[in-house]
Amino acid sequence: MLPGTAEAREDQFELEEQMSKIVPAFAAFGMTATTLLWNDCAESAADYDAILPLFIWDYFETGNLKLFLAQIDAAAQKTKVFNPPRLLRWNTDKRYLDELGTRGAPVIPAKIVNHATPEIIIAACDEFACDKLVIKPLVGGGAWRQALYTRGTIMPEPDKLPPGEAILQPFVPSVLTEGEYSFLYFDGQFSHAVNKRPKDGDYRIQSIYGGREMPYSPTQTERAVAEEILGYIDNMPLYARVDLLRGEDGTLKLIELEMVEPYLYMNFADGDGGDNTAAKMLAQKLSMRL
Repeated sequence: MLPGTAEAREDQFELEEQMSKIVPAFAAFGMTATTLLWNDCAESAADYDAILPLFIWDYFETGNLKLFLAQIDAAAQKTKVFNPPRLLRWNTDKRYLDELGTRGAPVIPAKIVNHATPEIIIAACDEFACDKLVIKPLVGGGAWRQALYTRGTIMPEPDKLPPGEAILQPFVPSVLTEGEYSFLYFDGQFSHAVNKRPKDGDYRIQSIYGGREMPYSPTQTERAVAEEILGYIDNMPLYARVDLLRGEDGTLKLIELEMVEPYLYMNFADGDGGDNTAAKMLAQKLSMRL
């Protein structure tokens, strides 16, 4: 992910694009923004006024979560971490969706299991009365080890399924026709929104799978849904991305509330470089907190 890496990830361009706006926008507020390896960030944490884990896009891969949480906890002993470790820890485990649902948030129904076996997958289809099921790791992101199962078809190969605990959800058809929405907030203030759609023949909306994005102007009613969801969090995060899908009842449902390392889609906010409105808002909110 870092500049100059010999074998760059396919989505490294997203880091470079976002930093091209963050660096000059932060500079306008007297702050210097740079990148460092998360794997040993605690060692140099005291050299910084704050650490933001915005590009930790592999924390969920096998063996990384424990190291990530340990590094963030240790870094927080030396400097400020945004979002704070307690919130990050809570948000890495998709059980938070259940908790938000009990608080009143409009979530997609879900079943959490220790392992997604064929028997459990079939039983979940019966429980949800659906023919298509999305199977995700309980700790995961970017469609890593995520699978779509259709009743009556061959089960996904074990190496395509979550390696451990999983969350099972009925497939929401609108992702194919209307796409997924992402609403971006900085310290509770709305910045911008995007509509993300999968390529033909797929359901995943990430760019590495051929997904495409376009700017979106949400209605006040749609924004009210996202802001209601944010209101169920005890402490307002510095940055949050509210990902929503249109349910079959016509209302928006929460698919993910991203507060660990969300890509912020700053290229869909107004302005280039340091004049980008999203980067300026993040810089302003961070400066105020510091």
